Amino acid sequence: MTKNAFSEELIAPCGMNCSICKYYYRGKNQCPGCRNPDENKSKYCIECIIKNCEELKKDNSKFCFECSNIPCKKLKNLDKRYRTKYHMSMLENLDFIKKNGIKSFLEKERHKWKCLECKGIVTCHGGMCLKCGFVKYKN
Repeated sequence: MTKNAFSEELIAPCGMNCSICKYYYRGKNQCPGCRNPDENKSKYCIECIIKNCEELKKDNSKFCFECSNIPCKKLKNLDKRYRTKYHMSMLENLDFIKKNGIKSFLEKERHKWKCLECKGIVTCHGGMCLKCGFVKYKN
């Protein structure tokens, strides 16, 4: 696994860390992350209503917290699903980035999603280490 994990370009406008998405690491047709070209992305990611939000584009915003309409219904729904199923919160991520900066957020994420057994990366989708299979979070 030689992917460039935990870098700023892998943090989506909604606060999702693409470094912890299982599709970023899949063997074939690896997703390049939300901020990169759509080639190899899932249909869900290509059509993401947050990534394609007109308000973000209009204001040339990098993150949803820069929008005057935060939290919008779309972001609230996404956040609820990820808090319930994947042990993370988009709204908490965005709040942390806004208050502490992207570098501090990346460091926090490195720690949170590090495998306790082999120090590999645990994905939010499955809660399992990609290197050794250790289950850190049960979904």
